[in-house]
Amino acid sequence: MPGSSHWPSAGGVAPSRSTSTSTIVAGAATGYHVLRIVGYSRTKEVPTGHPINSRHFRVGGRTWFVEYHPNGSAVDNADFISLFLALHGTVAEAVKAQVTISLLDQNGKPVPPYSRTTEFVNFSEKGSWGYPTFIKRQALEESEHLRDDSFAVRFDVTVMEDVQTVETPFLVVPPSDMHKRFGDLLSSNEGTDVKFRVGRKTFSAHRLVLSARSPVFKAEFYGSMKESTTSNVIGINDMDPEVFDALLTFIYTDTLPDMEEKEESAMAQHLLVAADRYNLERLKLICEEKLCKHIDTDSAATILALAEQHNCLGLKDACFAFLSSSSILDIVMETDGFEYLTTSCPRVLKELLSKVVPR
Repeated sequence: MPGSSHWPSAGGVAPSRSTSTSTIVAGAATGYHVLRIVGYSRTKEVPTGHPINSRHFRVGGRTWFVEYHPNGSAVDNADFISLFLALHGTVAEAVKAQVTISLLDQNGKPVPPYSRTTEFVNFSEKGSWGYPTFIKRQALEESEHLRDDSFAVRFDVTVMEDVQTVETPFLVVPPSDMHKRFGDLLSSNEGTDVKFRVGRKTFSAHRLVLSARSPVFKAEFYGSMKESTTSNVIGINDMDPEVFDALLTFIYTDTLPDMEEKEESAMAQHLLVAADRYNLERLKLICEEKLCKHIDTDSAATILALAEQHNCLGLKDACFAFLSSSSILDIVMETDGFEYLTTSCPRVLKELLSKVVPR
């Protein structure tokens, strides 16, 4: 009837509706391996069909290697260099991968005429895949890309991963920005209630924030040491301003400021001392981890002394591992740091000597 309403069935109750979305995700893992041929002219003595294999490398959870045929992989391509990507070992499941093989120029950049990409193939079935006629030997030998009897080829590998269907969320919760908020609080100086005088520089901060992060600051501001910190300006005479600035940044943001690599070792040593002083265990471990990467013959003795003085067991073990060779220890013994280690930490020196492996 004109003008009448169309009521839903089932006694006027509207049918329920639900909506959702999903996404099919085809993942892939990528990586590359650079093969350098040094002494190319000598490799030409290898017979046709006989490959020279590269060392193994990992991409997409699989182990691969490169087959280099300096005189071709078969008689009909004997004038060419043949290059193949090969899967190591026998794998039951399908391993689908694609490879781009590129001749590199002297700046390490791919040479476009000699950069070729395969289709995706199942290496579990094929074993290896590539180009029997990648480049003619004469073309390589007459090019500028063969220098000092050497050249390089890059293998960019893409390995298909399992296809998954995932539900697409209706909304995305952004990551926490608490560290940024607290960083802004520190830089704005709003609501600060304590000042530190470090060298010629003054820093403003918040007692509650410092106390929440450091039990030492908590004791100074609200515990038994409170009487000694009633002044709104606290002097710190045994720390550089740059170190205290980094310390405050970490307390407020749980991160360290950016620093150049050449400055990282010295800053990490100073921050480790500060972290131990204020009982900031996470910062202390971060500094230990950074210093493990900077152990060399010039710094090993100094870092070992630091590790011993501040009970850094992981850093101490890393120093022992580096100094376990008597030839390296002989070099380190000539440094000023070793003299300091001898006088300041005689016990750790005795422990070190017991671990040294003779020549």
